[in-house]
Amino acid sequence: MSDSESDGGVTLIEAEFDTAASSKKRKRESEPEATKDSKKAAKKLKRKEKKKQKAKEIDEDDLDQELGVNHSFERMDGQLVADYVNARTRLYGKELSSVELEDRFIPARTVRDSTSWTEPRTSDKLSAFLKSQCKSVEPTPKKPVGAPHTIIVTASGIRAADVCRSLKSGLPKQGVTDPKVGKLFAKHMKVADQVAHLKKERMDFGVGTPDRLAALLDEKALSTANLKQVVIDVSYIDQKKRGILDMKELHESLIKFLLRKNFLGEGKGGLRGDELFLFY
Repeated sequence: MSDSESDGGVTLIEAEFDTAASSKKRKRESEPEATKDSKKAAKKLKRKEKKKQKAKEIDEDDLDQELGVNHSFERMDGQLVADYVNARTRLYGKELSSVELEDRFIPARTVRDSTSWTEPRTSDKLSAFLKSQCKSVEPTPKKPVGAPHTIIVTASGIRAADVCRSLKSGLPKQGVTDPKVGKLFAKHMKVADQVAHLKKERMDFGVGTPDRLAALLDEKALSTANLKQVVIDVSYIDQKKRGILDMKELHESLIKFLLRKNFLGEGKGGLRGDELFLFY
């Protein structure tokens, strides 16, 4: 009996005749290189996801029902916002593969840090926030028409209408004279009517819901020629304490809109997208 056997060890020669190991080895050797590479890539991506910083959980105390605001976003920098949004995408896309999920994540480079703004992110303070945080809120040129410098994405038509009223009353107080605010949502408005309006009028701020804004971009009526920022109305919560990221269908519409080639630099006329998204 060898020393290894007497010590309770396993002789090295036994591994050579491990039929399971031999079978697995033959299977790996018979696999095409492309399949091996794809498996390696999937494993690498999975490990990468596990290492990513987990998004900060929303504290119930941050949900201010009286103001209709989720205060947690006030403390998130660009990286944390991207992490949180992507965590929601992962939650809603459990049936998707790692590669499919990766294609639906927003890059952290696209999110502008707005933690310098410390006041509650209510609709009445939106104009001051925009004046403070946006690259430009000056009037757009007369041409091209339908090309706002700021697009604001909201959870619903009712919320969009509230935001429009807030901007029209609040922007002049911030020194923005005669702001052109466009209502780009579905409530009582047909796509055809909005297309006709966009094709003849200039616009500084376009406010709407993800699906309607996407439809107007598809119609080539809404232009990104003057676009400086896309503002996501993320802090607003309804009576059930739900925001734009808290409903699967709405979240998916928002992500699909934000990842359009118009914003992320692919194709003719696309923007690169660096710090384009501003979460309010």
